[in-house]
Amino acid sequence: MTCRAFRDALGGFATGVTVLTTLAPDGQPLGVTISSFNSVSLRPPLILWSLACDSPRLEAFRRSRHYAVNVLAADQEWISDRFASRDADRFSGLHTIAGMGGVPLLQGCAACFECSSEAHYPGGDHIIFIGRVSRFSRNELAEPLIFHGGRYRVLSNAS
Repeated sequence: MTCRAFRDALGGFATGVTVLTTLAPDGQPLGVTISSFNSVSLRPPLILWSLACDSPRLEAFRRSRHYAVNVLAADQEWISDRFASRDADRFSGLHTIAGMGGVPLLQGCAACFECSSEAHYPGGDHIIFIGRVSRFSRNELAEPLIFHGGRYRVLSNAS
């Protein structure tokens, strides 16, 4: 089994695209594009996501008490690209509002989940984060941005 073949096979599973946001210990906003987001429990409301162990943002998320999962809308592909890049100022020109603990919430998303950090666990070359959802919002008119087969997709209204 090669890593590339394994990754390509995983690409057969369509996922939503999210940007996780938090504040660094010095108060600077941080964000990263993540597709590894999923629900865990309804009672209590728990979600999970993962971040690579070699991510330069790992320690900030590990130490953070609050973060937000911003589920991107179909017209926000550029936001996904920006937060997946090495761009130093990913928030430049973005309109955000302060959520729990001052965490920046992205505007125009399909949904947003404001979480407190519940736990994190080692998971191979990633750390798995469990978040307790404190607040959430949903834009019923926004179609979600989808990632499948190594590229962005949008849902079709065809039945």
